Amino acid sequence: MKIARIRYLLLAALLLPIACSVRTSAPRQNGVADLGGTSWQLIKFQSSDDKMLRPDDPAKYTIAFGTDGKVSARIDCNRGRGSGKSSGPNQLQFGPLALTRTMCPPGSLHDRVIKNWEFVRSYTLKDGHLFLALMADGGIYEFEPIR
Repeated sequence: MKIARIRYLLLAALLLPIACSVRTSAPRQNGVADLGGTSWQLIKFQSSDDKMLRPDDPAKYTIAFGTDGKVSARIDCNRGRGSGKSSGPNQLQFGPLALTRTMCPPGSLHDRVIKNWEFVRSYTLKDGHLFLALMADGGIYEFEPIR
């Protein structure tokens, strides 16, 4: 009985430092922590058929990520608020966007951006730019930081 207890204590003494050194990463609170506190303006949209669209004024197409998972956007003549969530690294999906309903002028990218909002599935940060990719290779939005 004494030998079994000594073995148990030795085993516990050997395993305790190993157990204490194992680290688990804390789950991300809002899923888009890399983007929290950043603001971006649209510089172009590249569709899957290689058609490139550019806004007449990048400042009219902006997106700002809060540190709480909330997202605010200006999409030409309308403004909105919503949320973003992530199911893994570089994954992003926007929730419903509460948006004003002003009629934007002809040539606006408003309708395309609104239509694509729910299809954003991932993001990449490269060379200081934010790239939002649509599901099924539907296209990529490229944003630059707002200075």
